[in-house]
Amino acid sequence: MTRPVVAIIGNTHLINDQYPAHAGGTMNSAAVSDVSGALPVIVPCDPAYVGVEELLERFDGFLLPGGRPNVHPEEYGENWTEAHGASDRGRDTIALPLIRACVERGQPFLGICRGFQEVNVAMGGSLHPEIRELPGRMNHRMPPDGTLEEKFALRHPISLTRGGVFERVFGADEVMVNSLHGQGIAVPGPRIVIEGHAPDGTPEAIYVKDAPGFTLSVQWHPEWNAADDPVSRPLFEAFGEAVHRWAAGERPVEGRKIA
Repeated sequence: MTRPVVAIIGNTHLINDQYPAHAGGTMNSAAVSDVSGALPVIVPCDPAYVGVEELLERFDGFLLPGGRPNVHPEEYGENWTEAHGASDRGRDTIALPLIRACVERGQPFLGICRGFQEVNVAMGGSLHPEIRELPGRMNHRMPPDGTLEEKFALRHPISLTRGGVFERVFGADEVMVNSLHGQGIAVPGPRIVIEGHAPDGTPEAIYVKDAPGFTLSVQWHPEWNAADDPVSRPLFEAFGEAVHRWAAGERPVEGRKIA
């Protein structure tokens, strides 16, 4: 049986600080393939090579993964400062209109970390450049030292809205997650529904209100150990179900939401 195809939006990367590449983490491909049951394809994040319309026509769903470069603050009406860090304007140019088009069409996407932030910006929200500098907030950044297992280890709980979409996906109103991000939501977009918060109040789980398709996005990194983690697996399974429905020709109908 032919698997549905998921585009993983790539990140601009330099190999050995010299050779330009479009990159995607192996764990993203593994999660899409092994848990969502789809064929993962890394897509160049450069409008010189790909266009939003052709991506929409050729893929069944989209994974918006994390990445070291941040969404450029001009995308949410602010001037760049050193606190905003490095950016990837190519990915901004592809990902932001792609998200808006998917919301309109009901085409499924899953946002992770930077992808979570992209969804908020695409829907008219803004970001804090460095949330650990805000009063009462914890440091959500990746630990600078240690093994991958230590860096991606579970670090704090997420409180979920009771009766919400994420509680239905996870079967619980509180879950443990990892934390590897510096930025976070400042002002949510008008249609952004926040259903999960870290203990310090940082938004961690969102979806787009009244979108006909799958728009779940999380600030943590569920691609780590996705096949075995009790939080990651149901999230990628739910995304996979939405992608399989799209590939089978099922389209959202009025009055029914496929969150």
